[in-house]
Amino acid sequence: MVAVVAMLLTERMPFDPVLSGIAERFKLGGQEVAGDETRLRMSSNGHFFADVTLNGVKRRMLIDSGATVTAISQRTAAEAGLKTDRSIIPVIIQTANGAVRAETGTIAELRLGNIVARDLKVVVSPAFGSVDVIGMNLLSKLKSWRVEGRTLILTPNHPQAVAAD
Repeated sequence: MVAVVAMLLTERMPFDPVLSGIAERFKLGGQEVAGDETRLRMSSNGHFFADVTLNGVKRRMLIDSGATVTAISQRTAAEAGLKTDRSIIPVIIQTANGAVRAETGTIAELRLGNIVARDLKVVVSPAFGSVDVIGMNLLSKLKSWRVEGRTLILTPNHPQAVAAD
């Protein structure tokens, strides 16, 4: 029984702020800044998640090299003070769950470890639910990114000081 509960909690950690805090405390996942690199350990579900701030708002985001553009939920957009660009022509994007309508916007500042992205284009849609995703429009701007074993290593062109929590 204990093993089943532990497995369920481990699977849920990336999506729950309370559980992810426990995971961080016991070094069960999370990220580490080492020199000029930010290292993210693979979660138990095989994905990489990063603790970021979007316009000063803390979020846990999925790193998805299969996503062309960074995508955020409507809740995250609202809390980060993002104003979307309402267009007469709708933006339709292809997701793993099919085509969805989205609005575009710009995040003034995204911080992930020693990485700072400014004026980052994003898409916002109710179809994303509560999932926020960092896509290739950020990853492709880095000096490099790679996976070694169960660690994603992100190297910025110009490392920044890590903001104190």
